[in-house]
Amino acid sequence: LRWKQKEKERYRNFFSSNMGRVIRAQRKGAGGIFRAHVKHRKGAATFRTLDYAEKHGYIRGKVREIIHDPGRGAPLAKVVFRDPYRYKQRIETFIAAEGMYSGQFIYCGAKANLTVGNVLPVGSMPEGTVICNIEQKMGDGGAIGRASGTYGLIIGHSDDGKKTRVKLPSGIRKTLTADARAMVGLVAGGGRTDKPMLKAGASYHKYKVKRNAWPKVRGVAMNPVEHPHGGGNHQHIGKPSTIKRDAPAGKKVGLIAATRTGLLRGGQKDKKEAKGQ
Repeated sequence: LRWKQKEKERYRNFFSSNMGRVIRAQRKGAGGIFRAHVKHRKGAATFRTLDYAEKHGYIRGKVREIIHDPGRGAPLAKVVFRDPYRYKQRIETFIAAEGMYSGQFIYCGAKANLTVGNVLPVGSMPEGTVICNIEQKMGDGGAIGRASGTYGLIIGHSDDGKKTRVKLPSGIRKTLTADARAMVGLVAGGGRTDKPMLKAGASYHKYKVKRNAWPKVRGVAMNPVEHPHGGGNHQHIGKPSTIKRDAPAGKKVGLIAATRTGLLRGGQKDKKEAKGQ
């Protein structure tokens, strides 16, 4: 037993003298205290599973209620559909579009009308349609434009009708298959970030239902052992804030693999004019 204790002590002394502190970025791996707080969440918000009814016609559902999902800015809608194959009801959870209300009838399918809240393939919507909860691939349930107040735009369709060009909330234009579905309208809960937080308690409750991410101590406010930006007589980084992609875990902080830094100055129009000159 004594030699085992000595062996343990020798290892402890070796690692304590040769290793630095495990920094915060390293501790944010799988599991631990940084896991998402999902206890009170209402489940995945997706479209119906794509079936024959949606591909060749439409199916009607009724909005039972509009609910809040903790940790999510956008409200959710509980929509009741009749099962097309069995004598039962199916309750689906959709991301609510602005203007959606309880008791509203919603139609999902290729032949549904172009009305706020309805779910259609992007190929069957005219150019200029405002859409949200856009599928990247047919049947994935919605992946783009799901945050509160966000929306995409239908820009155009290919001549053969198999592809659709969509403008995403980020401004990027993306080509999707015409069979990918989207909801007509924009996501409810817009303007959420316009209201100031005002007090620390508001931030506390905001992040309490999300994950352990607040309060966040700045790297420059730490000691050198705790963060690569720590130490020094003034709070300064003292080296470039950018860091390469394959940096070791203990150094990988700041702007990781940044292609550019700084503010975006000027719009796309200004850049085109500058190129023309």
